[in-house]
Amino acid sequence: MSLLAALTAAGPSPSPVPSESPTVSVPSLQDAQESANQAASWVEQNWSTWLAIGLRVVLVVFIALVLRVAVRRAITKLIDRMNRTAQQGGGTALGGLLVNAERRRQRSSAIGSVLRSVASFLIMGTAALMVLATFQINLAPLLASAGVAGVAVGFGARNLVTDFLSGVFMILEDQYGVGDTIDAGVASGEVIEVGLRVTKLRGDSGEIWYVRNGEVKRIGNLSQGWATAGVDVTVRASEDLDKLKATLTEVAEKMSKEEPWNELLWSPIDVLGLDSVLIDSMVVRLSAKTMPGKSTAVERELRWRVKRAFDAADIRIVGGATAPADEEAPDPMATVAAPSVFANPASPQTDAATAIPPQQGPAGK
Repeated sequence: MSLLAALTAAGPSPSPVPSESPTVSVPSLQDAQESANQAASWVEQNWSTWLAIGLRVVLVVFIALVLRVAVRRAITKLIDRMNRTAQQGGGTALGGLLVNAERRRQRSSAIGSVLRSVASFLIMGTAALMVLATFQINLAPLLASAGVAGVAVGFGARNLVTDFLSGVFMILEDQYGVGDTIDAGVASGEVIEVGLRVTKLRGDSGEIWYVRNGEVKRIGNLSQGWATAGVDVTVRASEDLDKLKATLTEVAEKMSKEEPWNELLWSPIDVLGLDSVLIDSMVVRLSAKTMPGKSTAVERELRWRVKRAFDAADIRIVGGATAPADEEAPDPMATVAAPSVFANPASPQTDAATAIPPQQGPAGK
């Protein structure tokens, strides 16, 4: 079969048909009316539910705000009452020394700040959870995630949490405050600032120590209550005990009556007696209660007065490598040898030691 016969049998090829354009459906007025009717019907059926949810949210937020303001105001009044009580208790000399104005202010400010922050967090956090529950949101995954995140943060920032909790309990228990001299183990000095995480100390040489509250294992407060001034005097064992006691008693009574020592001394200076007796010496102890932080000054003044009184009463203080009182100064010429008689060529000893010259015989022999 030829190619022409094949083409003839196939018939004419179909011509391309143009594609029809899609028809765009335009909503009619009836469709729009039906949609509006459905929306109105949905709103009519659910408006009471949404209104109830909205009113519940507003009520929860309003109650939370009112409760927050009331609690914060109550905390402020409580702190003010604590300050007034401390001021009334500070009418005495001891009370005024234990708690000063700056210390009360910082302590009250720290306690009030912590309590207000905790109250605000609890109230507003509870209100937020109640609002989410009002919208029928499942809080179980949220609480679980928050718990896991809290555990992770607790492990990662455990030092920070330890410092914060230690600072809170330190302030609540009033372990120390501004102006106190403390020994915190890792550092010692005067407290110049108290914080929830760090306490600032001024050292004896003027340096500033930043001590983390969580690192403090024990605290020695040298500014609360009273301090003890103790002086030990070492004298010879041969001294008259009655004379010694009378001299020390006179010094103690005179110092207790003079200013400003009569204000720093909170008890009479007691001559406690012999603290120890050795072969060649004995130790007499004096003690007195003083104002906190003033024991060193009292001890120095007491030693000064005891030394002057002992010099006037011819009582010798001994101790350490001291020289005997009756020892005379060494003679500087004691170690110099006496001059030799042989140094003088005209002395008889020199003539006697001179060799006899040899004698010569007559000439020619």
